Amino acid sequence: MMPAAVTVSLVPEARGGPFVFWDGLADACQRAASLGFDAIEIFPPDAAAIDVATVRELITRHRLKVAAVGTGGGWVRHKLTLTHADAAIRRDARSFIAALIERAGALAAPAIIGSMQGRSEGSVSRDQALAWLAEGLDELSALAAGHGVPLLYEPLNRYETNLFNRIGDAARWLEARKLTRVQILADLFHMNIEEADSAAALREAGRFVGHVHFADSNRRAIGFGHTSVPPVIAALHDIGYQGYLSAEILPLPDGQAAAAQTMAAFRAATGRP
Repeated sequence: MMPAAVTVSLVPEARGGPFVFWDGLADACQRAASLGFDAIEIFPPDAAAIDVATVRELITRHRLKVAAVGTGGGWVRHKLTLTHADAAIRRDARSFIAALIERAGALAAPAIIGSMQGRSEGSVSRDQALAWLAEGLDELSALAAGHGVPLLYEPLNRYETNLFNRIGDAARWLEARKLTRVQILADLFHMNIEEADSAAALREAGRFVGHVHFADSNRRAIGFGHTSVPPVIAALHDIGYQGYLSAEILPLPDGQAAAAQTMAAFRAATGRP
């Protein structure tokens, strides 16, 4: 049975972005638990924002888990990427992510590399960007493996990166580069833009799929757009996926309503009571 997760942002600069809860971890845990979610996904500004003891106490009290921890605060706040032309910035990006991997790993959760992957532009060719990306993913996934968790890599849509937009392409690249400790985060919103058939794409990526962002075509809660969910769920069953369906969505009409709609859609899609 695939468990359900919901996102909470701790980054004020990202307000208005695709995260459901915005009023701190205690509030998010209480709301998530009351709606029946199994876990929260945390988007922090940096590693210092995650006090492991405090998070453990909250998730234990509310019978939750941490599904994943985002690293995008490094891009939002500092414009750090793993493929920047400046070696010092690439080094700072790896250090920023490494610190978050340590906090996430202590909570038995993987870290996500999405916006911090960067892009090829200017003097940085695609081949060079991919070489730097592979180097960063290899180093950081080794750190995550020390905590017994994978590193999650998220292909984004064409407006956010030009490295990998389709999950099948990313899976083949990970396999070719022998990045065996890295799994793919399949985000249904990005996939709606880039994939001809999201269900077929999930089957194409297969065993590499390690996390799913459960978002509709318009980045709102599932059911508020035009994504057809049954074929997606069937594909996830076919590839043996048992990870989270996590709502990284816009808090519309508000966070509570978005979360409630997500849970209703999740139950309808999975048959969970």
